[in-house]
Amino acid sequence: MNKKSLIALFVFTIFLAGTLPGTATPKGKPVHIDAPFLQDYSIKYYFSQPGVSLKKVAADRNGKIQVLASSGLLHPQAGAFLYPGTLEKDGTHRPFNDKNFAGLAAYRQQLIYLDDEAVLSNAWAGELFSKHQMPKAEFFAAGEDFTFLLADGRNLKLIKNSQELWKGRTPEQVLELKFSPATGKYWILTSKTLFTFSAESKELKTFIEGNEFTLFEVVGFGTKTVIGTPGGYIEINNISQKQMGEKKSKLPVPEITVVKEVNGNVWFGSPEGAFMQRNDGKFNYYYGERWLPGNRVIDIAEGPDNSVLILTDKGLGQILFKEITLAEKANFFEKQVRLRHIRNGFNATLNGMTKGDLSTGYLADSDNDGLWTSMYLGSQVFRYAVTQSEEALQNTIESLDAMERLFTINPVPGFPSRSYERSGYIDILADPDRWQHSSDPEWDWKATTSSDEAIGHVFVFGAIAELIDVEPVRNKAVRLLDELMQHIVDNDFYLIDYDGKPTLWGKWHPDYVNGFPTSIGDRKLNSSNIVAMLQTAYHFTKKDIYKEKAFELMHDYGYLENLMRPMEEIGKAPEGADDWAAMLSESWNHSDDEMYFLGYWGLYRYAFNDTLKAMFCESIIDHWEHERPEKDGLWNLFTGMVSHDFDLEEAIWYLQEYPMDLINWTVKNSHRKDIQLIPENFRRQTTEEVLPPDELQIRRHNANRFGLDGGNDGRSENSAGDIWLLPYWLGRYLEVIE
Repeated sequence: MNKKSLIALFVFTIFLAGTLPGTATPKGKPVHIDAPFLQDYSIKYYFSQPGVSLKKVAADRNGKIQVLASSGLLHPQAGAFLYPGTLEKDGTHRPFNDKNFAGLAAYRQQLIYLDDEAVLSNAWAGELFSKHQMPKAEFFAAGEDFTFLLADGRNLKLIKNSQELWKGRTPEQVLELKFSPATGKYWILTSKTLFTFSAESKELKTFIEGNEFTLFEVVGFGTKTVIGTPGGYIEINNISQKQMGEKKSKLPVPEITVVKEVNGNVWFGSPEGAFMQRNDGKFNYYYGERWLPGNRVIDIAEGPDNSVLILTDKGLGQILFKEITLAEKANFFEKQVRLRHIRNGFNATLNGMTKGDLSTGYLADSDNDGLWTSMYLGSQVFRYAVTQSEEALQNTIESLDAMERLFTINPVPGFPSRSYERSGYIDILADPDRWQHSSDPEWDWKATTSSDEAIGHVFVFGAIAELIDVEPVRNKAVRLLDELMQHIVDNDFYLIDYDGKPTLWGKWHPDYVNGFPTSIGDRKLNSSNIVAMLQTAYHFTKKDIYKEKAFELMHDYGYLENLMRPMEEIGKAPEGADDWAAMLSESWNHSDDEMYFLGYWGLYRYAFNDTLKAMFCESIIDHWEHERPEKDGLWNLFTGMVSHDFDLEEAIWYLQEYPMDLINWTVKNSHRKDIQLIPENFRRQTTEEVLPPDELQIRRHNANRFGLDGGNDGRSENSAGDIWLLPYWLGRYLEVIE
């Protein structure tokens, strides 16, 4: 289907739906209609040959990509998304093997070359071979009708068909030479002057003078010129020949190594990545091996299939832009999870990788196997509720089996293990408090389960019980929910481990919860979570004990007051508080946010009465208001469960901007000059505005999205199951994504 057909279909869909993307339906609920958007991703081609430097990159109409190196011509070998290729010697045309090429360019969608004898090409039946008699020529530009301007130091020469048409000289050494079809002129840059040259009139004219010019590009259909200088760039209005405003220095990296206009967008290269100027004047920043083999950018060019070629000191990055829908992105991520991230039914991380090589990783156990799996499992429950997909149901069954075995592999009734693994693969002696032998000699299990896992279990057991219409599956979820909550109630609101003691974090007893000052987040969080858990258990089992205990905690022990406490009152421990309270309140805890919002499913949906439901709605919205700066897709969509007044547009932005490459590449943003840093604060918000997900390290929902630097050099790949699929399918279930 071509682009026009897509647009026609999109308009027709809007007509049928009666709403535009991001607008409200007649009932007031905002709805996003899933139209195609441009998804960017990268294919990388690495190059490592000591003593050889990379110089230029270009592509022709056939999609052939070539790189000019100091050793000759190179071309990409293999290479696909997530599976990098290499740059290898291009021996396709044997007569080129002995050529001493100084330049490479694309002209009329064909590849042309500059060597010490001529401007030449294999296109046009190989007839282009225009001798220039300038053996040390460094730069060349192709003008109209196979006319070429060459530069050697300060010397210029215009040739056509091996004939010299003009020669001249600049006051300083030529730094760059280009032809602008929109202006019909050649443009020549020196450190102090930008010249134009007309092949028709043979006139070399001073266009604008200045200081410390380094590079340039004529953009905007010839209406503007961008000139690089130390510490930024200036813009010249080509009509008035005057500078437009002050020098632009608020860039991701002010030191610019190359500037090119590709497909109507202005791209910049730097020693620390590449960036593209957006329509709003801000920049999309491409740093690190998520996008590029190296960070020092040497050249940028238009590539095949709507791509941008970014040549770096360590190879070539091809950034592609493909029209897809969120549904298509979801299909990609569904396959990613099933192919590489299922360990014994758990939603797992691929660890131990070497520089992003997926074939070198292994599926690792986690302290939070129960939590991450509950979040992936939740995505499949919502997917099944929306689509009745048999695949989603089978995924649900398999992961629910893994969750069930967390309970059965240890000897404590109703106690969920953190994880389990086959014996011999975990050094139990290195972590004797957590890893234990099971009664089955083939397996070991991990103890010390925390409240994170408990709330994850309750969230997804409730979702299954409500939304899965397959009785054996539903019954298993209700049984596990009941066993867990009975354990907690029977043990006075503690998770009691194999040693008969409460785990470090599994504590909801009033002595523990109310032992914190009111400003400590755990007092509010644990109150909110346990009420949600008891409500969920009562809703599906109808056991009065859960309802009685919930009201007892809310009214006799102040848990209702605790959970309704406004977020603005949460902060550091007051003077005189104990060390534990001080540690818990050093800063905003984003794992707490994850526990709150997963708990909100049961807190709101299974509220005992409408009065409580209205109060819980107020509390959820209050929390969301404090979370809005992070633009987290999951928090926004959970808020869509209780209110039509939530940031759907930001949730869609999160889903669209999250990278398809979930390898934990190292990223860095703290050096950028285009972001506004703010003073250190309790929330750990570093900038006025959060950066797009594809410019940050891969983060789960329990991490601070304002962290600027991070990653682990491609040593692991996260699963999309909890990060992306849960918010997407929640949005689909809530019918705010159509």
